[in-house]
Order: sequence, then structure tokens, then C-alpha cells
Amino acid sequence: MRAAIAYSCLILAALLFGAASARGDEKSAERPFAPADLEFFEAKIRPILATRCHECHGPRKQESNLRLDSRQSLLAGGDNGPAARPGDPQHSLLVKAVHYDGDLQMPPKGKLDDAAIAALTSWVERGLPWPQEVAAARTTGRDVARFTIRTEDRQFWSLRPVAMPPLPAVQDASWPQTAIDRFILARLETEGLSHSPPADNRTLLRRISFDLTGLPPTPEEVESFVADESPDAYERVVDRLLASPRYGERWARHWLDVARYGEDQAHTFQSRKYPEGYRYRDWLIGAFNRDMPYDEFVRQQIAADLIDGDDKLARLPALGFFACGPVYYGDKSGMDQISDRIDTLSRGFLGLTVACARCHDHKYDPISTVDYYALAGVFASTEYVETPLVSAEEVATAEKALTEKEKKDKVRPKYPFVHALKEGEPKALRVHIRGSADNLGDEAPRRFMEVLCTSEPAPFQQGSGRLELAAAIVSADNPLTGRVIVNRLWQQHFGKGLVRTPSNFGVLGERPTHPELLDWLAAELVSGNWELKRMQRRIVASATYRQASQFQVQGSRFKVESNESSATNFELGTLNIEPQSIDPENKWLWRFPRRRLEVEAWRDAMLAVTERLDGAIGGPPSDLANADNRRRTLYGAISRHELNDLLRLFDFPDPNVTAEQRPTTTVPLQQLFVLNSEFMAASAKALAARLAALEGPDDTARVRQAFEIVFTRPASEQEVALAMKFVSGENAEEGLSRWERFCQALLASNEFLYVD
Repeated sequence: MRAAIAYSCLILAALLFGAASARGDEKSAERPFAPADLEFFEAKIRPILATRCHECHGPRKQESNLRLDSRQSLLAGGDNGPAARPGDPQHSLLVKAVHYDGDLQMPPKGKLDDAAIAALTSWVERGLPWPQEVAAARTTGRDVARFTIRTEDRQFWSLRPVAMPPLPAVQDASWPQTAIDRFILARLETEGLSHSPPADNRTLLRRISFDLTGLPPTPEEVESFVADESPDAYERVVDRLLASPRYGERWARHWLDVARYGEDQAHTFQSRKYPEGYRYRDWLIGAFNRDMPYDEFVRQQIAADLIDGDDKLARLPALGFFACGPVYYGDKSGMDQISDRIDTLSRGFLGLTVACARCHDHKYDPISTVDYYALAGVFASTEYVETPLVSAEEVATAEKALTEKEKKDKVRPKYPFVHALKEGEPKALRVHIRGSADNLGDEAPRRFMEVLCTSEPAPFQQGSGRLELAAAIVSADNPLTGRVIVNRLWQQHFGKGLVRTPSNFGVLGERPTHPELLDWLAAELVSGNWELKRMQRRIVASATYRQASQFQVQGSRFKVESNESSATNFELGTLNIEPQSIDPENKWLWRFPRRRLEVEAWRDAMLAVTERLDGAIGGPPSDLANADNRRRTLYGAISRHELNDLLRLFDFPDPNVTAEQRPTTTVPLQQLFVLNSEFMAASAKALAARLAALEGPDDTARVRQAFEIVFTRPASEQEVALAMKFVSGENAEEGLSRWERFCQALLASNEFLYVD
């Protein structure tokens, strides 16, 4: 085993070295940068350069003959040579300088915080993306002296008002089960494709169980559904799962990605901790389980403290959306934290990258620096606060006890509280020209973004303006909010959204694959009182969702245009065409997309099938490093400074920034985890013990039951024969028994990790 691990590590090292070398060569070549890289520069890098570098290395002053206000000048460098090597942070002077690695230490007035250093390092790794190359397209025809909203700006697809589209005509009228299917089928027929047959009941139940609760069905639930021949059997399963408290746990975790939830900071020096941050997570669980209308869901996360009503204390945890966010050490002006809040708000609720307008008018979207600083004023007028959840008398008693006894240790008073926001002194910020607090322009009154207003945006009048901001976001006149959230729902059910950049509905984002369907869903959501469960019922009831995931070979008839006359079409006849060759990305949804489970659902499923899952809901975070931890992964502690190894290994998002979707990686270390980790060994032992405890069946029956438990399907005769041959062998002197290794193989398999 040691030799195998050593060999795997050697292969891993070689792969990583080769990948790093190739990445450096590729990025160094001049080529257009990916939209995500350009967004990263605007949101994370340009503010650092403007506020911490341009004073000494900008257009007015160039110490050491170095300028850092363009990609070309950065590559040209100064007295010490090029400032950076694209794709190679290890040998880039810029990265060494900000790390204070050696005599060259920049900025000289104080080291950047960890988040800024990490961002600059990542920027170099990405190849130094800089959007100047394609910026001209945005400003063509615009008066650059004054930002104005053009007619064509409002005609961009995502900024047009949402209108209920008519249902399209289709040829195969027998297939659609819902209006959703009409839109999908119309596009399939246009592309010369047809739908796939329906998935079998076992596959469908496993799919819907993971989608709605993040857990697999039990063998009893499977057998009950398979045996139920009533016409509404599936609909009753959907209703049962939507009513389960596990539903709120599943969908709260999806939203926590958007909210960049964490319980500490990326740095350790004087860092703010969030020991009661879990109350925001628990508020989300309750909100989803109660089917809180989405407009109220948004309103409470922005301004729960300002909403009238008797249940104010119950609402306050919703403010964790902002209050539990990252804090930027060394950010004396507070503008970095404000930028983070604007970025999370605008991407999360509106699908816009407003933070890219911090240093200049947005290069691509109709968002001005005035828009940015108008929103920044809202958050500059807001303060972080820890609000007690007990009476003033209890607070006083706890404070007195602390003063008398655990003071040198700087421990917190022992009473429950919530991380929240409160109103500060209302203030309007002046525009920071090029993002610099030392170069101020006109005042930007607090208000909503101009392009999302039907007339001249009115200044906010109520305190900070957070309540008015929330109202503007959920207004029926806002074309973005409904589109963004129904796209997120679609994304979690199909793996990809109808817009495949869920947090960017701007020019750099992808266009919707089915724009009419997106508008139909958004219009339905708003007219249905913003109820998310109602919308999900419609999605999962569709024939589109219930398709099989396997590839299908089908006949197809199509036409092509003649080169001689655009009016002449030629019939090519009926051919056998594999849809995979026409639509390899499955953009048109001719089959259900097979998906890999996120790390939370995978770990939770392992606890469930081994009968170890702790069903308790809510409460303080648990330690995922403890192999005996049986709580759902949702309840594990989330550290921005040192993320748990399991989460990091299996593609958990960076909790320092809002995450629109998760990457899916396959690396050797993941396989080493399933082979050698204590958690996997404990799971294998528990499953083997569950099988051994079954009364009556012989070993063959136990093997069959193992497949039912883990895969939700019967074992084939070949699988039974192979398994019996394996478990009948002699046990090794050390380690897991034959039955335990058989169970480990099932739990480590791709079939357990994927959902069809």
C-alpha cells in the first residue's frame, strides 16, 4: 500500500508540474481573456492597483521607472525588470514584493491583507488578464465625458421587461406534460433533435430525492414508489419531499454558496469571528422550509432590522447575508468591505457585476461609477452590530460576570446574540476617481442603479436606504430579480442554468439557451407570489426533467441551404444521427444531464446508507475533521482561513467570495481519500455491520441488499457472482475484512457519486 501511495504521489507531482508549465506557456501568449478573468480583474485587481499602487507607480509618478496602470507597462517593468511573468507567480517580482519576500517590499506603507495578496497571485496565475483589449466596444457611440443610458442599453436581453411569452407550437404534441416541455421541445425540433424516453421509477426517485433533500431514498421508499401504479404517485412523492425538513437543509446550502458564508476570516490578525453565524444558516433552513416568498426572502436579508412587525428578533439572523461576510484587514476606509457587499448583492440578486464600476464606468454594462458609489453610500451608512437575543437584564448579568472572572482572555459574554446590521449616520459618498480615496469627484446620492429605473432614479430618503434598496430589487418593474432566481432553480435541477453564467446576466455573461422559457418561468414566479416550491413543482413535473440520462441514437430529418440559391433547400432524407454529435453539451436538453454529487450530498448519502446520519436540525457548527461526526455536512464549520480538507478536496467554493456554481475536478488525491481516509473506513464498517444485522438472508441475499441500499437498484447476476467470489475469500491479517472492503468498493464507486 505504501508503495502504491508513493507511486500515486509521483504521478500527481508530475501532472501538477506539467500542468503548471503548460499553463504558463499558454497564458503568456497574447490572446483574448475569458470573461470570468476580466471580471476578476475589475472586481479584485483594479481596486488594489488604484488604491495601493498608482500613487507611486501611476500616470503622475513612476518610482523606479515602473508604471502599473496598464498591462503593457507592467510587462515592460522598470529598473528591476518586468513586474510580472504571466502564468508564473513564483518568478514574478510583483508577487514577491507584496509577500514582503526579500528586500523588495511593496506597498512600503504597509503589507496588503491576505485576501489582496491571494488575489494578485491568482491574477498572475491567470495570465494577467486586463480588459483594455476589448473595452472599445462598450464606449463606441457614448459620450465618455458623461455617462448616459442609451436606448440600446435598455434593449439588452436581460434588461428588457419580463413578459409572458406565448407557448410555442410543437410537432410531437403527445410528449409535453407542462408548458416547460413545449419550450424545450420546440427548440429540439428546430435543431433536428428529439427527446429521450422517460427514466425508470428507481432512477427518477433517486434523482428527485437528491435534488430536493440532498439524500438518497431508502429501500422501503423505492419499493413503495415502484409498486404504486396510481397516476399521481410521482406528484405525491414530490409533495412529500418538498414538505420534508431536509428540503430546507438542501436548499439553504445552495444559497450559502451565493452568500459566501463563513464563520471566520481569511486572516488571523485581529480577525472578527462569527461564533453565532450559524443562526443565519438556520434562518435560511427555516425560510426555505416555510416556503417564504422570494421577495420577502430578499427583503429580510437586506433590511430585516428595518421591517415593521413584532417578530424582529426572529428576522435579524437574515442579516448574516452581509454581517457574516469577509472583513478586509488594513482596509482603513472600509471601501473593500463595501465593494464585497455590493458584489455579493448585485451578483446574487441581480446577476450584475456592479463592483466592476468601482474605479470607472463599467466597461461592458450600463453601470456608472455614480451607480456604484450611490450603492456604496447605502453600506457606508450601515454598521455591523452583535444584537443580543436575551433581555437587557440578562446581558448586564453576563457582562458583570465577565468583568469579574474569563477578562484577560477576552472571551465573549455568555448569552446568545446574532451577527446583524444597524443604521449608522446617513452619508452620501463622493465618487472615487479611478478608485482612489485621494481623488474625489462629485457626490453620489444614495439611490438605485439608473438602468433599472423607469425614470430618473430618486434618492433614498429613509436612513441608509437599505429598505428602499430592497424594495427596488424586488419591484415588479425590475427585469432581473425574477430571471436570476428561476435560473438558479433551474441550475440546481439540471446542473446548468438556462443562462450558464448564473451571476452574470450582463454583456460578458452567456446568453440564455431558451430565452422565452426563462421569461415564462420568471413571469410565473412573480404572478405566483414569488413561491419557490410552486415553481419547483412545475420544473420537476415536466417531461424534460423526467427524461432518461442515457445517450440515444435516433432518426432525424433535416435540410441544408444550397450554395447557389438561398431560397432552395435540399432534402437529405432520414439518417441515423447520434444527438451527442449535434449537441455534445446537451444545451437543448435532449436527455437529462448526468451529474456528480456535491461533497455535502455525497458525504450525507454515505452517512444515510450506513444508518449513521444524525437527523438533528440546526445548531452550532460541528468539526468535519472528526471521523465520528455524523451530522449533515451543512452543519460543518466553514473557515475562510483554513477550509476543511474534505471540502477543499471535493470542490467546495471559496467562502471569501460569492460563488455562482461549483467546478467539478477529478484529481488523484480524491481517490486516495476514498481508499485511505478514516471516514471511508468507518463508513465501510458501518455498512457491513448493517448487512450483517439483517435477519434471515444468506450472503447472496446480503449482496443483493447492498446494491439496493447503495445504488437504489437490483444487482445483476454477474455483479452478484463477482461479489460472492470476493467476500468468500480469506480476510487479510490487518485492515478491513472482505465484507468491509466490498462495502468500501460500493461506496467509492462512480455510480454512488453520480445521479442519473
